[in-house]
Amino acid sequence: MNDANDAYAVEARDTARLRLTRRGRVVVGGLIALVLAGLLVFAATLLSPQAFATDSASNKQQFHYVVAQPGESLWSLASELDPKVDPRDLIAEIVQLNQLRGSNVEAGQALAVPLRYSDNKNVISANELEADSAA
Repeated sequence: MNDANDAYAVEARDTARLRLTRRGRVVVGGLIALVLAGLLVFAATLLSPQAFATDSASNKQQFHYVVAQPGESLWSLASELDPKVDPRDLIAEIVQLNQLRGSNVEAGQALAVPLRYSDNKNVISANELEADSAA
């Protein structure tokens, strides 16, 4: 009789397997998806490009400037820089580039201009501006 019981126990062990209900499969699938998402976020964090600040002078971008004369406005400066474009567009660029709060300019105020106007006769380089202010 022992042989029959042993055979039954072996047979029962072979046929016993883990059965998951539908809810159990959803939970296990969700856990697996959560672990995979965590691994993807971790990998993306490690492999993403990093930004580094530098203070080297070689990376320093030089701007070109125009100096406002008495009675000039941003409109007249923009019209002198490029009479072919709408002055409002150029004024918006100058305001943004110089981080101005409004459109008022004072006589003697140096305003950075877009680099495409560096060949204009009214535009001076940063080096010339520094030399003029030092003199």
